[in-house]
Amino acid sequence: MHGPCRIGVQLPEVERVVRWPEYASIARAAEAAGFDSIWVGDHHLYREDGRPERAPWEAWTMLAALAAITERVHLGPLVACLNFAEPGVLARAAATVDEQSGGRLVLGVGSGWNQPEFDALGIPFDHRVARFEESFEILRRLLDGERVTVAGRWHRVDDAVLLPRPPRRPPLMIGSNGERMLAATLPHVEAWNTWFDDYGNTPEGFAALGTRIDEACSAAGRDPATLERSACVLVRLAGGGAERPAEPDLPPVEARSAADVVRALADAGADEVIFVCDPITEASVRELAAALEPLAT
Repeated sequence: MHGPCRIGVQLPEVERVVRWPEYASIARAAEAAGFDSIWVGDHHLYREDGRPERAPWEAWTMLAALAAITERVHLGPLVACLNFAEPGVLARAAATVDEQSGGRLVLGVGSGWNQPEFDALGIPFDHRVARFEESFEILRRLLDGERVTVAGRWHRVDDAVLLPRPPRRPPLMIGSNGERMLAATLPHVEAWNTWFDDYGNTPEGFAALGTRIDEACSAAGRDPATLERSACVLVRLAGGGAERPAEPDLPPVEARSAADVVRALADAGADEVIFVCDPITEASVRELAAALEPLAT
Protein backbone atom coordinates (compact mmCIF):
# COMPACT_ATOMS: atom_id res chain seq x y z
CA MET A 1 0.00 0.00 0.00
CA HIS A 2 1.54 3.28 -1.09
CA GLY A 3 0.42 6.76 -0.20
CA PRO A 4 1.42 10.03 1.45
CA CYS A 5 2.12 8.29 4.78
CA ARG A 6 2.30 4.86 6.37
CA ILE A 7 -1.01 3.15 7.12
CA GLY A 8 -1.75 0.70 9.91
CA VAL A 9 -4.73 -0.99 11.51
CA GLN A 10 -5.58 -1.82 15.11
CA LEU A 11 -6.50 -5.46 15.65
CA PRO A 12 -9.51 -6.42 17.81
CA GLU A 13 -9.42 -5.27 21.40
CA VAL A 14 -12.73 -5.38 23.34
CA GLU A 15 -15.27 -4.86 20.58
CA ARG A 16 -16.23 -8.54 20.96
CA VAL A 17 -14.52 -11.79 21.92
CA VAL A 18 -12.15 -12.81 19.10
CA ARG A 19 -10.45 -16.19 19.31
CA TRP A 20 -6.91 -16.73 18.09
CA PRO A 21 -7.73 -18.32 14.69
CA GLU A 22 -9.79 -15.27 13.66
CA TYR A 23 -7.26 -12.90 15.19
CA ALA A 24 -4.49 -14.51 13.14
CA SER A 25 -6.61 -14.37 9.98
CA ILE A 26 -7.22 -10.64 10.44
CA ALA A 27 -3.51 -10.00 10.96
CA ARG A 28 -2.54 -12.02 7.89
CA ALA A 29 -5.22 -10.25 5.85
CA ALA A 30 -3.86 -6.85 6.90
CA GLU A 31 -0.36 -7.84 5.85
CA ALA A 32 -1.54 -9.34 2.55
CA ALA A 33 -3.60 -6.22 1.80
CA GLY A 34 -0.50 -4.03 2.09
CA PHE A 35 -0.96 -2.32 5.43
CA ASP A 36 2.31 -1.15 6.97
CA SER A 37 1.59 -1.99 10.61
CA ILE A 38 -0.71 -3.85 13.01
CA TRP A 39 -1.35 -2.87 16.63
CA VAL A 40 -2.82 -4.33 19.81
CA GLY A 41 -4.22 -2.64 22.90
CA ASP A 42 -2.60 -3.17 26.29
CA HIS A 43 -5.38 -3.54 28.84
CA HIS A 44 -6.40 -6.11 31.45
CA LEU A 45 -10.04 -5.30 32.21
CA TYR A 46 -12.80 -2.84 31.34
CA ARG A 47 -15.56 -2.22 33.86
CA GLU A 48 -18.10 0.42 32.86
CA ASP A 49 -21.61 1.14 34.08
CA GLY A 50 -24.23 -0.45 31.87
CA ARG A 51 -21.81 -2.63 29.89
CA PRO A 52 -20.57 -6.20 30.43
CA GLU A 53 -17.04 -6.69 31.74
CA ARG A 54 -14.57 -6.97 28.85
CA ALA A 55 -10.86 -7.56 28.30
CA PRO A 56 -8.50 -8.14 25.39
CA TRP A 57 -5.89 -10.89 25.22
CA GLU A 58 -2.62 -10.09 26.99
CA ALA A 59 -0.68 -7.74 24.75
CA TRP A 60 2.89 -9.07 24.88
CA THR A 61 1.87 -12.70 24.48
CA MET A 62 -0.25 -11.68 21.49
CA LEU A 63 2.57 -9.63 19.95
CA ALA A 64 4.93 -12.60 20.21
CA ALA A 65 2.41 -14.79 18.39
CA LEU A 66 1.82 -12.15 15.72
CA ALA A 67 5.56 -11.77 15.19
CA ALA A 68 5.73 -15.48 14.38
CA ILE A 69 2.91 -15.50 11.80
CA THR A 70 3.76 -12.29 9.91
CA GLU A 71 6.80 -11.36 7.85
CA ARG A 72 6.66 -7.72 6.80
CA VAL A 73 4.34 -5.53 8.88
CA HIS A 74 5.59 -3.53 11.83
CA LEU A 75 3.77 -4.33 15.04
CA GLY A 76 3.45 -2.95 18.51
CA PRO A 77 1.34 -2.10 21.54
CA LEU A 78 -1.00 0.86 21.20
CA VAL A 79 0.27 1.62 23.76
CA ALA A 80 2.12 -0.38 26.45
CA CYS A 81 1.26 0.76 29.96
CA LEU A 82 4.60 1.06 31.75
CA ASN A 83 2.85 0.97 35.11
CA PHE A 84 1.59 -2.59 34.66
CA ALA A 85 4.96 -4.25 35.35
CA GLU A 86 8.50 -3.54 36.44
CA PRO A 87 10.47 -1.75 33.70
CA GLY A 88 13.16 -4.42 33.46
CA VAL A 89 10.50 -7.07 32.81
CA LEU A 90 8.89 -4.92 30.12
CA ALA A 91 12.27 -4.23 28.52
CA ARG A 92 12.92 -7.97 28.28
CA ALA A 93 9.50 -8.57 26.71
CA ALA A 94 10.06 -5.80 24.15
CA ALA A 95 13.54 -7.02 23.26
CA THR A 96 12.24 -10.56 22.81
CA VAL A 97 9.36 -9.54 20.52
CA ASP A 98 11.71 -7.37 18.49
CA GLU A 99 14.01 -10.38 18.07
CA GLN A 100 11.14 -12.68 17.14
CA SER A 101 9.85 -10.23 14.54
CA GLY A 102 13.22 -9.56 12.94
CA GLY A 103 13.32 -5.94 14.11
CA ARG A 104 9.70 -4.97 13.38
CA LEU A 105 8.59 -3.83 16.85
CA VAL A 106 7.54 -0.22 17.47
CA LEU A 107 7.34 0.29 21.22
CA GLY A 108 4.43 2.58 22.04
CA VAL A 109 4.36 3.61 25.70
CA GLY A 110 2.01 5.36 28.11
CA SER A 111 1.10 5.57 31.79
CA GLY A 112 -2.38 4.01 31.74
CA TRP A 113 -5.74 5.64 32.51
CA ASN A 114 -8.32 2.93 33.26
CA GLN A 115 -8.44 2.80 37.05
CA PRO A 116 -10.76 -0.25 37.41
CA GLU A 117 -8.17 -2.56 35.84
CA PHE A 118 -5.44 -1.20 38.14
CA ASP A 119 -7.67 -1.76 41.17
CA ALA A 120 -8.77 -5.23 40.09
CA LEU A 121 -5.21 -6.49 39.61
CA GLY A 122 -3.73 -4.72 42.64
CA ILE A 123 -1.61 -2.31 40.59
CA PRO A 124 -1.06 1.12 42.18
CA PHE A 125 -2.94 3.89 40.36
CA ASP A 126 -1.51 6.81 42.31
CA HIS A 127 1.38 8.95 41.04
CA ARG A 128 1.04 7.40 37.57
CA VAL A 129 3.17 9.99 35.79
CA ALA A 130 5.94 9.91 38.42
CA ARG A 131 5.99 6.12 38.24
CA PHE A 132 6.06 6.32 34.44
CA GLU A 133 8.99 8.76 34.45
CA GLU A 134 11.15 6.40 36.48
CA SER A 135 10.07 3.36 34.49
CA PHE A 136 10.65 5.06 31.14
CA GLU A 137 14.22 5.99 32.06
CA ILE A 138 15.07 2.44 33.10
CA LEU A 139 13.31 0.88 30.09
CA ARG A 140 14.95 3.02 27.43
CA ARG A 141 18.41 2.77 28.98
CA LEU A 142 18.20 -1.02 29.16
CA LEU A 143 17.03 -1.18 25.54
CA ASP A 144 19.95 1.09 24.62
CA GLY A 145 22.29 -1.62 25.94
CA GLU A 146 23.32 0.12 29.16
CA ARG A 147 23.97 -1.42 32.54
CA VAL A 148 21.49 0.43 34.71
CA THR A 149 21.43 1.20 38.40
CA VAL A 150 18.60 3.41 39.60
CA ALA A 151 17.36 3.89 43.15
CA GLY A 152 14.11 5.75 42.60
CA ARG A 153 11.05 6.31 44.73
CA TRP A 154 9.00 3.80 42.77
CA HIS A 155 11.49 1.58 40.93
CA ARG A 156 14.90 0.18 41.83
CA VAL A 157 17.34 -1.71 39.60
CA ASP A 158 20.87 -2.75 40.54
CA ASP A 159 23.36 -3.34 37.73
CA ALA A 160 20.53 -4.46 35.45
CA VAL A 161 21.34 -5.51 31.89
CA LEU A 162 19.44 -7.16 29.03
CA LEU A 163 20.84 -10.53 27.99
CA PRO A 164 21.00 -11.72 25.29
CA ARG A 165 21.96 -8.24 24.15
CA PRO A 166 19.41 -6.81 21.70
CA PRO A 167 20.91 -5.87 18.33
CA ARG A 168 19.08 -2.53 18.42
CA ARG A 169 16.72 -0.41 20.49
CA PRO A 170 13.20 -0.57 19.05
CA PRO A 171 11.83 2.83 18.04
CA LEU A 172 9.87 4.41 20.88
CA MET A 173 6.49 6.11 20.47
CA ILE A 174 4.74 8.13 23.17
CA GLY A 175 0.97 7.81 23.30
CA SER A 176 0.07 10.86 25.36
CA ASN A 177 -0.77 14.54 25.01
CA GLY A 178 -0.06 15.35 28.65
CA GLU A 179 2.43 18.15 29.25
CA ARG A 180 4.50 16.27 31.82
CA MET A 181 4.46 13.01 29.83
CA LEU A 182 5.64 14.84 26.73
CA ALA A 183 8.38 16.62 28.66
CA ALA A 184 9.71 13.28 29.92
CA THR A 185 9.64 11.49 26.59
CA LEU A 186 10.10 13.93 23.71
CA PRO A 187 13.88 14.15 24.18
CA HIS A 188 14.09 10.39 23.55
CA VAL A 189 11.22 9.01 21.43
CA GLU A 190 11.08 8.67 17.68
CA ALA A 191 7.31 9.17 17.37
CA TRP A 192 4.16 10.50 19.00
CA ASN A 193 0.67 9.00 18.67
CA THR A 194 -2.77 10.32 19.51
CA TRP A 195 -6.13 8.55 19.79
CA PHE A 196 -9.00 9.75 17.60
CA ASP A 197 -11.09 11.23 20.41
CA ASP A 198 -8.20 13.50 21.44
CA TYR A 199 -8.42 15.51 18.22
CA GLY A 200 -12.02 15.01 17.11
CA ASN A 201 -11.21 12.46 14.37
CA THR A 202 -10.70 15.24 11.82
CA PRO A 203 -7.64 16.51 9.93
CA GLU A 204 -8.32 20.00 11.25
CA GLY A 205 -8.31 18.76 14.81
CA PHE A 206 -5.08 16.85 14.23
CA ALA A 207 -3.40 19.96 12.81
CA ALA A 208 -4.46 22.00 15.84
CA LEU A 209 -3.15 19.35 18.23
CA GLY A 210 0.06 19.18 16.20
CA THR A 211 0.70 22.83 17.03
CA ARG A 212 0.67 21.93 20.72
CA ILE A 213 3.10 19.09 20.06
CA ASP A 214 5.41 21.49 18.20
CA GLU A 215 5.43 23.72 21.26
CA ALA A 216 6.13 20.76 23.55
CA CYS A 217 9.05 19.74 21.33
CA SER A 218 10.51 23.23 21.49
CA ALA A 219 10.10 23.29 25.27
CA ALA A 220 11.96 19.97 25.44
CA GLY A 221 14.81 21.32 23.29
CA ARG A 222 13.88 19.25 20.27
CA ASP A 223 13.37 20.27 16.66
CA PRO A 224 9.66 19.52 16.00
CA ALA A 225 10.53 18.40 12.47
CA THR A 226 12.44 15.40 13.88
CA LEU A 227 9.37 13.88 15.58
CA GLU A 228 7.19 11.49 13.60
CA ARG A 229 3.44 11.99 14.04
CA SER A 230 0.89 9.15 14.22
CA ALA A 231 -2.91 9.56 14.21
CA CYS A 232 -5.50 6.93 15.12
CA VAL A 233 -8.64 7.29 12.99
CA LEU A 234 -12.05 5.74 13.67
CA VAL A 235 -13.50 4.43 10.39
CA ARG A 236 -16.99 3.00 9.78
CA LEU A 237 -17.25 0.05 7.41
CA ALA A 238 -20.06 -2.25 6.26
CA GLY A 239 -22.01 -3.54 9.24
CA GLY A 240 -20.54 -0.95 11.59
CA GLY A 241 -22.25 0.77 14.45
CA ALA A 242 -22.74 -2.15 16.83
CA GLU A 243 -19.17 -2.67 18.06
CA ARG A 244 -18.47 1.05 18.49
CA PRO A 245 -21.73 3.01 18.78
CA ALA A 246 -21.47 6.48 17.26
CA GLU A 247 -20.90 9.45 19.54
CA PRO A 248 -22.65 12.65 18.37
CA ASP A 249 -19.54 14.82 18.73
CA LEU A 250 -17.16 12.23 17.29
CA PRO A 251 -18.37 11.08 13.89
CA PRO A 252 -16.45 8.18 12.33
CA VAL A 253 -14.83 8.50 8.93
CA GLU A 254 -16.84 6.64 6.28
CA ALA A 255 -14.92 4.08 4.23
CA ARG A 256 -15.56 5.94 0.98
CA SER A 257 -13.72 8.96 2.41
CA ALA A 258 -10.78 7.07 3.92
CA ALA A 259 -8.28 7.86 1.15
CA ASP A 260 -9.14 11.57 1.24
CA VAL A 261 -8.77 11.61 5.02
CA VAL A 262 -5.33 10.01 4.78
CA ARG A 263 -4.23 12.68 2.31
CA ALA A 264 -5.62 15.45 4.52
CA LEU A 265 -3.95 14.05 7.63
CA ALA A 266 -0.65 13.80 5.78
CA ASP A 267 -1.04 17.45 4.80
CA ALA A 268 -1.71 18.20 8.49
CA GLY A 269 1.58 16.58 9.48
CA ALA A 270 0.83 12.88 9.96
CA ASP A 271 3.57 10.41 9.05
CA GLU A 272 1.32 7.49 9.91
CA VAL A 273 -2.42 6.80 10.09
CA ILE A 274 -3.66 3.88 12.20
CA PHE A 275 -7.25 2.93 11.43
CA VAL A 276 -9.54 1.74 14.21
CA CYS A 277 -12.15 -0.18 12.25
CA ASP A 278 -15.83 -0.55 13.10
CA PRO A 279 -16.38 -3.46 12.79
CA ILE A 280 -12.94 -5.07 12.99
CA THR A 281 -13.12 -8.27 10.95
CA GLU A 282 -11.15 -9.83 8.12
CA ALA A 283 -13.81 -8.60 5.70
CA SER A 284 -13.65 -5.03 7.03
CA VAL A 285 -9.85 -4.96 6.74
CA ARG A 286 -10.14 -6.01 3.11
CA GLU A 287 -12.90 -3.44 2.53
CA LEU A 288 -10.72 -0.70 3.99
CA ALA A 289 -7.77 -1.75 1.85
CA ALA A 290 -9.96 -1.48 -1.26
CA ALA A 291 -11.15 1.98 -0.17
CA LEU A 292 -7.52 3.08 0.13
CA GLU A 293 -6.51 1.88 -3.35
CA PRO A 294 -6.73 5.43 -4.81
CA LEU A 295 -3.67 6.30 -2.71
CA ALA A 296 -1.58 4.04 -4.93
CA THR A 297 -2.32 6.12 -8.04
